[in-house]
Amino acid sequence: MDMVQAETTTVVDARAVPAGEGEREPHPSDSLRTFGAVVQALREHVGLSRSELAAIVQFSKHTVESVELGRRMPDEAFVERAEEATGNTGALRRAARHISRGEAGLAAWFRRWARLEREAVSLCTYECRLVPGLLQSEAYARAVFEGTIPLRTEEELEEQLAARMERQRMMRERPKVPFSFIVEEHVFRRRFGDAEAMRGLMDHVLERSAPRNVTLQVVPLEAGLHPCLDGSVRILETPARQRLGYSEGQQNGRLISDRKEVSLLCQRYETLRSQALSPNESRALLERLRGEL
Repeated sequence: MDMVQAETTTVVDARAVPAGEGEREPHPSDSLRTFGAVVQALREHVGLSRSELAAIVQFSKHTVESVELGRRMPDEAFVERAEEATGNTGALRRAARHISRGEAGLAAWFRRWARLEREAVSLCTYECRLVPGLLQSEAYARAVFEGTIPLRTEEELEEQLAARMERQRMMRERPKVPFSFIVEEHVFRRRFGDAEAMRGLMDHVLERSAPRNVTLQVVPLEAGLHPCLDGSVRILETPARQRLGYSEGQQNGRLISDRKEVSLLCQRYETLRSQALSPNESRALLERLRGEL
């Protein structure tokens, strides 16, 4: 599942229209498709197959295909390496500046929150079901999407995967924004794939949570009952210093703007923060879980 033109308008819209109604999944943006077509044309001009270009740019063949079809926002490293591989014409570097980030692959009910999220001055996430999307490895995210019902086509799956990986970019691009995560220990113990895939997930989470502006706390199994057991919680603060919450169910999501309700969510989150392991203890736990694989 991922700017805001006016904070107040977004909140009013969230009250007036139930999230997910009156919206359809968007298609990849024209700029993404155009950039992908340029990559493909230059690749073919220099006589490289997708597999050969993938080896040079150090991304998978799947990624090269997704970029060329306009389903995936190219990473900066991809652009630079592809530029060099296709003759250093400067075309890809210039074209990359004009790519607009569409919302292909995002669930309709999640888009309002995703827009607010990209402008937030702080973001707090409690998760009891899955590893938070902003911390998921590509293999983990793919496994999550492959296991959903109804089944997705390969194109839909690639769009969702690309949107999730693109959403993570904001954590790298916004080093001064505090990101706080509280995750139940059992979430990291839930197996997917083989041991290598699990180790890859642990490595990815440890890497993503290493920067000073990112805090990850794990709620240990022995912590017992706590105030957030009603479900996952997300809280953000807008540039206007307004706090908003978000809750999500099986096939819907709800943006929460009522001050009393948001205040209650904040109280629950802060209480749980005091009950969870410290960041250092949490990292040590993840490293131990990784070592047990």
